[in-house]
Amino acid sequence: MHTITITLPNDRLAKLQEIAARLHISPEELVRAGVEDLLARPEETCQHAIEYVLKKNAELYRRLA
Repeated sequence: MHTITITLPNDRLAKLQEIAARLHISPEELVRAGVEDLLARPEETCQHAIEYVLKKNAELYRRLA
């Protein structure tokens, strides 16, 4: 596992701490969850696009088979 260090302006750090306190988690856990969510999104978006195209063209694919 690796560690990443980031620099935040004081106002953004205060907001991060406020949100984390409201959720009863550490600011580090909140940032980690945000990064995990961000990294998962492109896969979800791609999967939705694939499903849409397959569904939209299902009849065409059936005819071509």
